[in-house]
Amino acid sequence: MAVIAMTREMATRGSEVAAGLAKRLGLAIVHHEIVEHDIAERAGMPESDVHRFLEGETSLLERWTLDRKQMSRCTAQEILELALKGNVLIRGWGATYLLKSVPHVVCVRICAPMLFRERVLMERLGVGIAENARREIERSDAAHNGTMQRLFGIDWEDPSLYAIVLNTARVPVEDCVEHIVRLVESSTFQETARSRNVLMDQVILFRARAAMDRRFGAKSIQNCLDVHVFSGKVLLTGATTDQQMIVDAVRLLQGVEGVTTVESKVAHVAFVPHAD
Repeated sequence: MAVIAMTREMATRGSEVAAGLAKRLGLAIVHHEIVEHDIAERAGMPESDVHRFLEGETSLLERWTLDRKQMSRCTAQEILELALKGNVLIRGWGATYLLKSVPHVVCVRICAPMLFRERVLMERLGVGIAENARREIERSDAAHNGTMQRLFGIDWEDPSLYAIVLNTARVPVEDCVEHIVRLVESSTFQETARSRNVLMDQVILFRARAAMDRRFGAKSIQNCLDVHVFSGKVLLTGATTDQQMIVDAVRLLQGVEGVTTVESKVAHVAFVPHAD
């Protein structure tokens, strides 16, 4: 099943490329309202707060107080779960970074020079002053790149994140669609048992880490507990003085959807009180 992850700059006609791909390949386009709602549920946060953070609209104080690690994990899990369903085009949200190692996912960037983008935005919004259009484009670029930096530590302009980068000032929308369809239908990007396992392992990893966070919270970090996944098999590592925590963690992970077996290599460290 086809999966496309796309990054598009404002006013590059990327939404038209996405619509063309959805029509040609029968894909569902993931809209931000759906993603924000589901991320908010996973993170236990108001949807408005999630929207403001992902759109780069939070204040400095809000960015300091927000649990970015939780936001990152919840966003990643939502994107991976969507990709697992297949037949989907995911725009933004760090999807190109999260899915770039999955062999059957086509990661795409749609871009264009500033002058082209100014003209597109002026036509779209009826804005008559290029300086105003440029200001809005620069604000959007800075906000979205800043969000990706805070969530995943990436630069969305990094070409290594993508299978193909298309400049709509040089390549018409219809041709962009054709180029991407050709990639999706090529043997290189066909889903296989191996590529499916790669994606499934990433999904299980974030499911398992989310379960650990819900059950143990900061205790899992304090005890350096971490989860690794290989073909559905989970390896739990770390060190703790709490033997029961190891037992509880293994039982918890055994119940995570998709997990086949759980092995613990957590070291049980004996507590030695300090002498006065």
